[in-house]
Amino acid sequence: MQSLRYFFLKHSKSLRIIFARLSLIIFSFVLGIGLFLAPVKAEAQSYDPLVDLNQHFFAINDYFDQLLVRPTALTYTNYTPRILRVGVGNFFDNLQDVNVAINDFLQLKIEEGFSDTGRVIVNSTIGLGGLIDVASDLGLDRNEEDFGQTLGAWGIETGPYLFLPIFGASNLRDSAGLLIGAVFNPIRYLENIEARYSLYLMDELDFRSSLLAYDELIIGDRYLFVREAYIQNREYVVNDGELADEFGDF
Repeated sequence: MQSLRYFFLKHSKSLRIIFARLSLIIFSFVLGIGLFLAPVKAEAQSYDPLVDLNQHFFAINDYFDQLLVRPTALTYTNYTPRILRVGVGNFFDNLQDVNVAINDFLQLKIEEGFSDTGRVIVNSTIGLGGLIDVASDLGLDRNEEDFGQTLGAWGIETGPYLFLPIFGASNLRDSAGLLIGAVFNPIRYLENIEARYSLYLMDELDFRSSLLAYDELIIGDRYLFVREAYIQNREYVVNDGELADEFGDF
């Protein structure tokens, strides 16, 4: 305890600077997106005014996905033992749980916040750095929260649909949330650049392999399918699974 106190006293100035910068970044993003989206209404199911640009980026992403990313993910899935793939997925889920816990508290979901914080502590220690999901066996179920959902919970509208190069389907609000989330990603603070980017690539490979089962579900216009699926899914998670009854009193 004394050593921890000494650490904070010794580095108090640096810690204050770091937290001040993080607070400024978050405040700037929230204020900027709030001012931009204030007049925008989310009444339309698919607000896509940049459709031509979005389709262009989608075509580029889809081309490289079919050429390189998907085959790599298939090879990884087919030739890597399942127990190892599960461990890798658990490891990155554990890192993401840091963001989940922060967003729980930002949305005043206190019980969920303590639960997800407990997940990080249990899986990071007993679970060997997150490789084993011990927390779920103990009843600490994983929640799904991110900064885009937090901005939505604060009443900020989605804004126009965006398809981002590399990152894929998004909207203006979730794009801001993506940037804020990157600040709190533990991988970002690894000093070893090679290790940092190797983990980024491995995280993306694990994520893409988790989507392989859904590839066959895409029918018709691929762009429209991905857009509508993304918009409906984000509406679902932002509202915690509670969707408005489109039929009213009918």
